[in-house]
Parts: sequence; structure tokens; C-alpha cells
Amino acid sequence: MKKTFEPGRRAALGAALALGTAAATLPSATAQAQRYRTLERAPMDNTAEEKRVLAVMVEVYRNHRYLSVPEEDGRLLRILTESIGAKHVVEVGTSTGYSGLWILLALMRTGGRLTTYEIDRGRHELARQNFERAGLPRQATLVLGDAHTEITKLKDPLDLVFIDADKEGYPDYLQKLAPLVRPGGLIVAHNMASPPPDPRYVEAVTTNPAYDTVFLNMHSAGVGVTLKKR
Repeated sequence: MKKTFEPGRRAALGAALALGTAAATLPSATAQAQRYRTLERAPMDNTAEEKRVLAVMVEVYRNHRYLSVPEEDGRLLRILTESIGAKHVVEVGTSTGYSGLWILLALMRTGGRLTTYEIDRGRHELARQNFERAGLPRQATLVLGDAHTEITKLKDPLDLVFIDADKEGYPDYLQKLAPLVRPGGLIVAHNMASPPPDPRYVEAVTTNPAYDTVFLNMHSAGVGVTLKKR
């Protein structure tokens, strides 16, 4: 039976999330995260195609105002996508295509495709240009419009869903997309630490026995990674 939160427990959940967000900003947590980052190295290319994609990503990161994710979250998306051998990834919130490029870097290896949704025409067009410069337009379907409506046209199976759009819309995206995700697939949600997530989404992915959820990179924007078990 699905668990639900009573009003008191819901308030407690919100307080816990606020506390977690505050704790993530403490100097000790920041210093620890910085130490971890010094151990990382820039992603290396193995082919000319990967080199081209990485070069576009560097340019987007430096020059575009709208970035959907920090680099560490983008790298996480690539690892998750490639590790499960994803064939169809759905992204809600294209922005200018930075996170999509990380996903596409993985899909180059899995032979998969990306369907990504953006409501802002300017960002949608910038993303299209960035994908074209990276040489990946055929692997990406860019949809301009309200994702709440457009995603209802999707068909299963989906291997990975990445949600990074209007925060109050996360519960609706989850409700519409989760049934399309195959067992063993992933639902990844951005901004689980900052800005504060919608408690309804957190409740949904942490109290349903069909899901197993962990929260990563909480010293920064925060990423929720949910395994759909069945």
C-alpha cells in the first residue's frame, strides 16, 4: 500500500528539506565538495565525434547565460545514461542544450535518442543550433511547447527521464512519465537542494515502494536519482 504523509509529517518533511539545504551550504560541506572536485579530471574524448561534442559543450558553458545544470551534474547524467544502456531518454527543460549534450554524449555510445522539451522559443532555437554544431541533430528531437501537454504524446518504453523545468510541475511530470519508464529505468530530477524542491515530488519518490531514490550533489543544486523497480 502506498504511504502518504499526514499534514504534520508533510511539514516535517519540508523542515527536513530546508535543514538539509542549509546544511549543504555550511563551509565544511563546501570545502569537502571542493576537495572532491580537485580529484576530478576533464572528460576525455576517444573519438573525433566526442571531441567535437565536448568542444561545443565548453563553448556553451562559457558563453550562454542559461545553463540547465552545473558540469558535475551533466557528467552524472552522462554516466547514468550510458551505464544503463539507454535507448530513449526524455528531458523536460532543454534550456540551451547543455544538459542535453551530456546526455547525447552517452547516447552516441548506446545508439539511443533524446526527446527534449522547451517552452521558450529563444532557448529552444539556441539548443537546436548547439546540437547541430555538435553534429547530433538526428539523435535529438527538440519539441517546442508546454511539456505538461506535449509529453502525453510519448509512448513507452523510456529508459531515463530527466526533469529540470518548472519546480511546481515536477509531480505532474512524474505522474505522466513514470508509467512509461521501463522497470530498471531511471527518473532523474534536478534542483533537489536549490532552489527548494516541491515536497510533493520528494514524497512521491521516497514513499512509493515501486521506487528507490538517492539524492546526490546536494552541496550544489542537488540531483534526485530514482530507480523504477517495477
